[in-house]
Amino acid sequence: MSDFMLPDIGEGIVECEVVEWRVNEGDEIAEDQPVVEVMTDKALVEITAPEAGRVTRLYVAKGDIAKVHAPLFAYEATGEVEFETPPRPAAREEDEVASPAAEAPPPALSTAPSAAHAGAASVAAKDFILPDIGEGIVECEVVEWRVSEGEEIAEDQPLVDVMTDKALVEITAPEAGTVTKLHVTKGDIAKVHAPLYAYVPAHAEPGEARPDVSQSSPTAPQEAQNRVSQNRVAPVASGGRGPYGRIPASPAVRRLVREHGLDLEAVAGSGKDGRVLKEDVLRFLEQGSQQQSSQQQGPQQQGEDPAAGAASPAPQAETASSAQPSRRDAGEVRVEPIRGVRAVMARRMVESASTVPHFHYGEEIDVTELLALRERLKPVAEAQQVRLTLMPFFMKALALAVREEPILNARLNPEVSEIHYLPEVNVGMAVDSKAGLIVPNVKRVEQRSVLEVAQEIQRLTAAAREGRVAQEDLKGGTISISNIGAFGGTYAAPIINVPELAIVAIGKSQWLPRFDERGEVVKRAIMTVTWAGDHRVIDGGTIARFCNAWRGYLESPETMLLHLG
Repeated sequence: MSDFMLPDIGEGIVECEVVEWRVNEGDEIAEDQPVVEVMTDKALVEITAPEAGRVTRLYVAKGDIAKVHAPLFAYEATGEVEFETPPRPAAREEDEVASPAAEAPPPALSTAPSAAHAGAASVAAKDFILPDIGEGIVECEVVEWRVSEGEEIAEDQPLVDVMTDKALVEITAPEAGTVTKLHVTKGDIAKVHAPLYAYVPAHAEPGEARPDVSQSSPTAPQEAQNRVSQNRVAPVASGGRGPYGRIPASPAVRRLVREHGLDLEAVAGSGKDGRVLKEDVLRFLEQGSQQQSSQQQGPQQQGEDPAAGAASPAPQAETASSAQPSRRDAGEVRVEPIRGVRAVMARRMVESASTVPHFHYGEEIDVTELLALRERLKPVAEAQQVRLTLMPFFMKALALAVREEPILNARLNPEVSEIHYLPEVNVGMAVDSKAGLIVPNVKRVEQRSVLEVAQEIQRLTAAAREGRVAQEDLKGGTISISNIGAFGGTYAAPIINVPELAIVAIGKSQWLPRFDERGEVVKRAIMTVTWAGDHRVIDGGTIARFCNAWRGYLESPETMLLHLG
């Protein structure tokens, strides 16, 4: 019995609602038969059967929520002999297009010891399935392999670093053994719940791990030849349809077709029963770009004199060769895919800027007394190996100001019909890591001392710079601080880190002339701050009162002593 895992059905979609089951437990199903309809937050999606068999269990009832990469239903697969699929519609002979696999000659079978050994290793190898590495994460980028094919590995040995849209994650070996194949190369995308690498366990029985292929019956090569012939892709019709009158394609392929504005019927499928594969779509797109390029070059070639071209081929060749160095001198466009943390940052910033009405509020804060206090406390912190910056004071004062305006530490429900006031103040801080912008947060700032907050900031900053922030440190933020002043900036208009409702950008501190209470000019340390609030629930008066309370604690830091718990 096999579990059918709900596949990726849309970018950023992690769950969906089961709208209608087309089958019941015990029903027989054919390959590509519609089994269930699910509703995402974007569209109604039809899920089809991956192969023929019999449904044994429906894990998610109608009206309930199904999770992506979680079991949706269970089934028992049947062979072609045991289960008859409905006859596929006959394709016209003129529409038949032989696939490359069908025309290619069968691979030569070798009985050499090396080939037999490789075959034995593949039989004994186990696939390591990439596990869940974070809530809502469905794929990741392979950053660095620490082992190569053929290397022996120990249990819990780090094997590969992968980059999710939140952090760098280290994958370790589940048991000792030997790596036989790396399924995903460096720089490529690995899918959660898909094979990442193959290995032979160290505790495998010798008989299992290395069967003697040389002693197999003389008919073994012929049987293998028959299997190769059976596994060839049969000729398919352009626009071929499966047994249920629809073009077979997975949800991920259909999503790719939609993203590029293509018609699924225009893409010739090379899979079984005309199934359109991802490679077919990419090949179709590549052919389209080549045709467009040839069309652009066509008018130039048509405008030339054919006779002149035939009479003097040598000068043309010289002209072409002489043009190449200038083209190289001009340089080429370097293309870099947006992946990992940068990809999620791009997606979230667009979502925030386009869906949340931002209200910005600027203020100047006199941090002269705060700088003096920090200088007095630095030796105490250094004695405990803690680097004391201004950020712990910013966070602690912010947690105290939340008591007066708790809406800045709240969230909206998805329907924007309720405000959820959060009991803890988890302050996020934007960090410019080597993987991109990430926002780890210090948990329960209202319960920590300034020194404890400083210790957490030091830990999170070091982890972020190395790209190894734990998933737990990235979750649960309630309000954020962006210290742009660390890079020399004075003003900034920050974008809210949804689902939070507010963020503050802190500029650099400057020694500027100011008038004191006697009207005399004095030198003061002035820091500019700019708040951004969700204007759906936070108005100008609210954010001004909150900023005034926060500024009061920073300009007179000794007042924070009155609120020590």
